[in-house]
Amino acid sequence: MITIFVSILSLEGGLTSNVDGITIKGIKAASGFIPVVGKALGESVDMVLGSTALLKNSIGIVGMFVIIGICVMPIVKLTILTVTYHFASAICEPLADKKIISLLEQMGGTFKVLLGIMFFVAVLLIIGLAMCLKISNSGMMYR
Repeated sequence: MITIFVSILSLEGGLTSNVDGITIKGIKAASGFIPVVGKALGESVDMVLGSTALLKNSIGIVGMFVIIGICVMPIVKLTILTVTYHFASAICEPLADKKIISLLEQMGGTFKVLLGIMFFVAVLLIIGLAMCLKISNSGMMYR
C-alpha cells in the first residue's frame, strides 16, 4: 500500500509540476508583449517566483525537521513501553501465573504493532512532505 501511494503521488506531482512550469513560462512570455513595461513586468514575475521558491524551500526543510521531531517522541515512548512489558513478563515468569505472563507478552506485542504503525505513518508523512517540495521545485526549472 505504501508503494502504491508513493507511486501515485509521484506521478501526480510530476504531471502537475510540468503543467505549472509551462503556465509560468507562458505568463512570462505573454507579459513580454505588453508595450513599455512588458520586459520589466516579466522580470519582476521571475524575481517573485524565485524568491517564493527560496522561501518555500527554507520553510520546507525546517518543516521536515519539525515533523521528525514530532514523530520521534511517540516512537521512543512506544519502544520503551514494548521493552518494559516484555521485561516485566520475563521478570514475572518464575513468580506469576502463566495467564499473567501471557497477558504481559500480548500487551508487549500490541505495543510492537503500534510501534510499526507509528513508524510507517511517520515515514509516509516525511515522504509526502518531500514529494511536495520536489513537485514545486520541478516547476521552477521551466523559468
